[in-house]
Amino acid sequence: MQSFSNVTVFDHPLITHKLSILRDENTGSKQFRELVSEIGMLMAYEVMRDLPMEETVIKTPITEAKVKVLAGKKLALVPILRAGLGMLDGVLTLVPSAKIGHIGLYRDHETLEPKEYYCKLPEDIEERQVILLDPMLATGGSGSAAIQFIKARGCHNIKFVSILAAPEGVERLAKEHPDVHIYTGCVDEKLNENGYIVPGLGDAGDRLFGTL
Repeated sequence: MQSFSNVTVFDHPLITHKLSILRDENTGSKQFRELVSEIGMLMAYEVMRDLPMEETVIKTPITEAKVKVLAGKKLALVPILRAGLGMLDGVLTLVPSAKIGHIGLYRDHETLEPKEYYCKLPEDIEERQVILLDPMLATGGSGSAAIQFIKARGCHNIKFVSILAAPEGVERLAKEHPDVHIYTGCVDEKLNENGYIVPGLGDAGDRLFGTL
């Protein structure tokens, strides 16, 4: 896979370990949901490493102290339906005050291209740092379309977070949206003829919601 400056592949042992369990076909829906949420939280910890800080003064039980707090930069979490919902609670654990949007897409099984069926974003989306959530970055079609929907509403401060990716999806997203930083837990070998990541973990949405 070509190297891109706007792509980060995590090598954290906890993410790698949990992803290995996630891949196992014997992992049931309950544990799968828990793992996706946990990985989402671990990834968000690193994704938000560059949030701006500001100095303020508080009073401790001992004395006044100058401390740093988040600078109030507005965040919006936008899961791509339906699998992206699995990552949402984990990220919200870290930033419970973030606004939430939803983008509904499904993949045409013949063309493998995304079709939109729902898009609802915070009214002030153009003022926010958007973290777009989707466990699987396969062909890149859905991710690219979702980013375009957000940009069309005036927001250009976007990060894309996936648990697992195919090299084809990473390359497409990185080329079509070089201004969007991509974070993923692992880049697998390839896509198969049906557009599934190999070795992958199957259909994340089906495994999350028990609709196999």
